[in-house]
Amino acid sequence: MIQTKFEDLNISKEIQRAIDEMGFEEATPIQAQAIPHIFNGEDIVGQAQTGTGKTAAFGIPLLDRIDPGNKKVQAVILTPTRELAIQVSEELKELSKYKHGIDILPVYGGQPIERQIKVLQKGVQAIIGTPGRVLDHMRRRTLKLNQVRMAVLDEADEMLDMGFREDIEKILQDMPNDRQTLLFSATMPGPIIELAKKYQKNPRFIKVVHKELTVPSIEQYYVEVKEKSKLEALSRLIDFYNPNLSLIFCNTKKKVDELLLQLQARGYLAEGLHGDLSQFQRDRVMEKFRNGSIDLLVATDVAARGLDVSGVDAVFNYDIPQNEEYYVHRIGRTGRAGRQGKAFSLSVGRDIYKLKDIQRYTGTKIMRINVPSLSEVEETRANSLLEKLRAVVEEGGLGKYKELIEKLIEEEYTSIDLAAALLKIVLGKEDEDKSRQAV
Repeated sequence: MIQTKFEDLNISKEIQRAIDEMGFEEATPIQAQAIPHIFNGEDIVGQAQTGTGKTAAFGIPLLDRIDPGNKKVQAVILTPTRELAIQVSEELKELSKYKHGIDILPVYGGQPIERQIKVLQKGVQAIIGTPGRVLDHMRRRTLKLNQVRMAVLDEADEMLDMGFREDIEKILQDMPNDRQTLLFSATMPGPIIELAKKYQKNPRFIKVVHKELTVPSIEQYYVEVKEKSKLEALSRLIDFYNPNLSLIFCNTKKKVDELLLQLQARGYLAEGLHGDLSQFQRDRVMEKFRNGSIDLLVATDVAARGLDVSGVDAVFNYDIPQNEEYYVHRIGRTGRAGRQGKAFSLSVGRDIYKLKDIQRYTGTKIMRINVPSLSEVEETRANSLLEKLRAVVEEGGLGKYKELIEKLIEEEYTSIDLAAALLKIVLGKEDEDKSRQAV
């Protein structure tokens, strides 16, 4: 994959700073291809699946082209649902946190329209909304589009499927003809092409093509969890399957740092790897991982590129990757040299659609499993300890320890009681150590 860094895309220093803080290291394919043409003022028809970074693809140049000194609406983004309108609004606000003077407002049904009207009267430069509510504001004359410089149709195929075509056309017709029009869609049915011909000027078509992907024979699983439960789910999966060496992937540098601290607080031997580390730091972390000083490596895709470590038993996708190629590269880190490997993905909300895309393009099955219960984890830990005990017995050299046990047996304790007590001490100490480090 040819990679493009955000600093190579002529982005303002304010938005670059926000991107750095969000932890993104490289542009996705749709971002790398679309952003330069949008900055050039060209109309765009972009075809890419959900979750490929389309919001930033149009959002970054949109924010950089807004005039903060003009409090009139300069950009309108139409989305099929209120959920997507809120999601896009939140991402644009995060990207523009250092672009002072830019106000963004989501408008959608189900929220009191009076509240939206008050904000509109104060002045906003960007509107993100569903076609019905945007049209409602236009009819009330609380939203004027005579100074719009950029219009975006996000998830255009979904909007047409939901019957919004007439509303979309009314909204576009009320905007200046010299505006820039961007259309993003997962599919390109006939009506989308008709809209492009009617409302765009010589649009540039950008399609993110999926390569033919082959997935190694690795056991692939996913669990459905809530965002707040991800850390606990990951911990239980690690404890239950008990891999010797594991790679844990996050989508951003920020998430790597956050998760690393949380895992270390729970007592895991873990280190992090991302693009902000110097070569010396990177080499030091990798040496620890290779020699077994740590057994968990938390990394971004960029940091793990070219990583070649034998003996990785499991890969955990703490964040579902932004595209299918990343998924294949990630899980390919395990199951090497004829070894058995496992891959686990933590799915939150709409992540399930990304997993379906991954299965479709790779032609493999990702099996759904439940997060192991505490009792199942305890049973696994006990079994693991018993295996260690068997190995120690077979190794021999237990003379002086047998003498101690024989003294206790003389005090009328049975050998079973003593063995059970020792197990309780060992397992209890493990729990105590983790609790102490989690405080």
